Amino acid sequence: MNQDVMNLEPKALWTNFEALNAVPRPSKKEEKVIAFLLDFAKEHGIEAFQDKIGNIIMKKPASAGMENRQTVVLQSHIDMVCQKNADTDFDFDTQGIQSFIDGEWVKAKGTTLGADNGIGVATMMTVLADKSLVHGPIECLYTIDEETGMTGAFGLESGLLDATILLNLDTEDEGELTIGCAGGVDTTVTATYDQEELPAGYKSFRLSLRGLKGGHSGGEIHLGRGNANKLMNRLLWLTNKTYGLLVSEIEGGSLRNAIPRESFAVVSVLANKAADFKQHVAEMEAIFKSEYSKADPLVEIAVEEVNNPAQVMTAKFQEQLLNAIQACPNGVIRMSNDIEGLVETSTNLAQVNIKDGQFEVLTLQRSSVDTAKDDIARSVGAPFRLMGCKVVHEGSYPGWAPNPSSAVLKEMESLFEKQFGRAAVVNAVHAGLECGIIGEAYPGLDMVSFGPTIKNPHSPDEMVEIGTVTRFYDYLLAILKDIPVKG
Repeated sequence: MNQDVMNLEPKALWTNFEALNAVPRPSKKEEKVIAFLLDFAKEHGIEAFQDKIGNIIMKKPASAGMENRQTVVLQSHIDMVCQKNADTDFDFDTQGIQSFIDGEWVKAKGTTLGADNGIGVATMMTVLADKSLVHGPIECLYTIDEETGMTGAFGLESGLLDATILLNLDTEDEGELTIGCAGGVDTTVTATYDQEELPAGYKSFRLSLRGLKGGHSGGEIHLGRGNANKLMNRLLWLTNKTYGLLVSEIEGGSLRNAIPRESFAVVSVLANKAADFKQHVAEMEAIFKSEYSKADPLVEIAVEEVNNPAQVMTAKFQEQLLNAIQACPNGVIRMSNDIEGLVETSTNLAQVNIKDGQFEVLTLQRSSVDTAKDDIARSVGAPFRLMGCKVVHEGSYPGWAPNPSSAVLKEMESLFEKQFGRAAVVNAVHAGLECGIIGEAYPGLDMVSFGPTIKNPHSPDEMVEIGTVTRFYDYLLAILKDIPVKG
């Protein structure tokens, strides 16, 4: 653990964050962090239990004189997105995150930091352990597998929580009070394909498209960053038309909810066209650098000669494949007519994996309008259905409909202005939050999401602004102290 980070204010929160980050916690592999949190509760004499799906619930009685206040549930997810740079040697299943201070920010060495949603988790730990705080009854809900399926939120049973107010700690811009979010659905494409022997007279190359920023496929989809899978396919499509390219494998992207930063392909061209092919790749790199000079200026394409593969795709499948990926929608589809600047509907071509006769494409569609979400999912699947692939839509989760007349929102707006001398920004977001799902199990919960400033989540450039964590925590304590009495 980094002692410099642990000495930041508030020290207890940053110490808990460092302790949490020392524990591996990939999505769907939360066993170690669950044990860590249950040990924490036992050490501090906090009531804690695990529900049937794997979520952890902790409860803390009201401080003296605050027993008549409404019960508040603080909520964060315990899993993190595991992304690393290609040149970083790191195992998310066994190693802890290595954080460091860079000016006004805390970052990680070559990996995601886990501030999404680790700062929220550490905040809840700090509130539970501090016996000096003034507050009404508090419950803390630590959900599992938010990043790859919202499994914990979906599996949460009614009757476990007594709260009437939910404060989600997963918003990533200081000063924003979020009261709505998009829903989502996963679209997965699979197929098998025939291969044939590589003819004589060919040279083979490994293409490496790197340097893209990537990022959160909801919160950052509107920034116009390059999608490595779309750019690689564009390169292959054009090269195929010009040089009669033969493709043996493609591997791009790593997580469904992250904009893909890298893509790799093994291709073959006639030996007498190899020099022209490499020049063509250099020209395409220059085009990409020009087109993305503002949003993704570090994009690059490396060409490395490799041994010839034994087999390549058949010409028919390759033509169908490159056309289908070319036709597959990606990025922002529609902006909201109701909230200025809010993305209504988007889709992310997250992963393309093609090798040894097996073909898989993973995508994620988001929308604040359920019918639009379903429509764009059908559009994503359509070009692949035309080539005979299996297309499955699954893991659909609802959006969170805004409630501008929320009583806790009004209280939080007033407290924010009093504490910081400016108005909070009340908004809805295109990213997925668990509030809508939890609200189905607990109808009537008054819900708001907020948090400190976190930049570049879901990428190795993730960082959290130190000063905003201090202010976020002070603001949360003021909210808990000011929760209204039971109605």
